[in-house]
Amino acid sequence: MKVWVESKALAKSVYEISKHPHFSKDGGLRDQIRHASISIVSNIAEGAESQSNSSFCRFLYIARASAAEVRAQLYLALDLKYITEAECVQLITQTKSIARQITGFISYLQNSSISAKKNCESRIEN
Repeated sequence: MKVWVESKALAKSVYEISKHPHFSKDGGLRDQIRHASISIVSNIAEGAESQSNSSFCRFLYIARASAAEVRAQLYLALDLKYITEAECVQLITQTKSIARQITGFISYLQNSSISAKKNCESRIEN
């Protein structure tokens, strides 16, 4: 799924920027933003293994909330001068795109009679 691939790329980017010298010394924020970015990709993957669309949607809601958490932490990292404005804008744009895709997928699943497993299989094949 495209959204899973993009969320994996986001997590990798978050790990990279959180290695910056000042950022890496702030263990609380560093660990929290890393955890939130991993939560996005992990919840999408967990949901894809669900047996029902409602269960999949539950995981997707968590993934979307984690994307919001990453955005909030990016703004804080910017305020603390741990990252540049350009880095912040790029990652905020990624998180907003991921959140929009998740929202669209939730809507699709809620209106679909096809099972979550079949939905994922067809999205992976395309």
